[in-house]
Amino acid sequence: MSEQRDRRVAWGVTWLAYATYYTGRKGFSAAKSSIASELHVGERMLGAIDAAYLTTYALGQFANGLLGDRIGARRLIGYGMLLSAACCVAFGRASTALAFLICFAVNGYAQSSGWPGTTRAMAEWTTAQNRGTVMAFWATCYQVGGIAASVIAGWLLVRYGWRSAFWGPALIIGVVALLVLVLLKPAPREPSKQSLYLPGSSTAPLVAAPDIALADAPLRRAAQKAVLRNPVLWLYATSYFFIKFIRYALLFWLPYYLTKRLGYAEDDAAYASTAFEVGGIVGVIVIGTLSDRVARLSRSMLAATWLGGLAVLLLFYGWYAGTSVLANVSILALVGAALFGPDSLISGAAAQDAGGRHAAATATGFVNGVGSLGAILEGFAVPLLTARFGWDALFPVLVGLAVCAALALLPALRRRAPPELTA
Repeated sequence: MSEQRDRRVAWGVTWLAYATYYTGRKGFSAAKSSIASELHVGERMLGAIDAAYLTTYALGQFANGLLGDRIGARRLIGYGMLLSAACCVAFGRASTALAFLICFAVNGYAQSSGWPGTTRAMAEWTTAQNRGTVMAFWATCYQVGGIAASVIAGWLLVRYGWRSAFWGPALIIGVVALLVLVLLKPAPREPSKQSLYLPGSSTAPLVAAPDIALADAPLRRAAQKAVLRNPVLWLYATSYFFIKFIRYALLFWLPYYLTKRLGYAEDDAAYASTAFEVGGIVGVIVIGTLSDRVARLSRSMLAATWLGGLAVLLLFYGWYAGTSVLANVSILALVGAALFGPDSLISGAAAQDAGGRHAAATATGFVNGVGSLGAILEGFAVPLLTARFGWDALFPVLVGLAVCAALALLPALRRRAPPELTA
């Protein structure tokens, strides 16, 4: 019973933690218009601040992926959240573009502890057989977190000014960090006689389970090296590069687009943009559950199919978003379902399968890190593209990127991750 309780606590506290991370990154998106008008910060500088955040976030994914497999999930998440809370306080006190850029850059590194840390913990407390379904429900954390963060930021911004959209989240992040440090435990080692396989290796066992306690450190290092040589992981990362460009283009610029291009009020734009994450919740649950239950379809095949649907929906959104609020919100919800489904599957369960228990943080950190390079490119590309060709040019570009994301998965459609030691 104690192990079952610890498993439920791990699932719950990591879900809450990653949802909470979003409050530390959504404030700037909601406050862009206020910062631009009050402090005369131009669109290119706003994009540069985004890019600084995403650069340190990407580098941090690689570093924290390796670190998470060495120091454990609890410390990586807890200390990372405390640093993010401090950055939010500093951002709320700043008044110059340079100060914003520095604060958001440090926050990017702090925020990068979230995905490799929480997915490391979940890899320990799930198995290859149930991971798709469990992660499908768990991965709603970043849709729910995004929705809650947008609502909180919009509410604070309208009532107390844009600085409060950073101070309020700082308090929330700090409290949840303490919960993680107190409650999150590592999973017990598997005591069975099962053989341990290296991710990306042949079917020959590396070491038997009774030797794990003695061989854990070299085993971890070997597993990390093996997974980084796995071609399937590189295919996942390439696809995620395009996926994350699209996701961050929408996450960072939707409220601004709705305000400047379609004439929404700031708080209405923040609220309407949450349809993106609401649809994402449904998409994540459906695709993750299917990936466990439909044995003839690999996770890669499901993701590629949904990405094709995303391309069509993005085309429709570009055409019909301005016709009515109902059309905007409805299509945006479908876009969210078609994007967040493969997003969570590739960066979560599929990458965890590839990494196994001993290199899960390395695998998820690598995929997310390469994906974040796409998000960095988005930070520069979107302002340049819209300045030259207007906001209506954005969505055809996103359609092309969705197609590229699907094509990148084609070589991996028939390939599955090798057996692993279950948690």
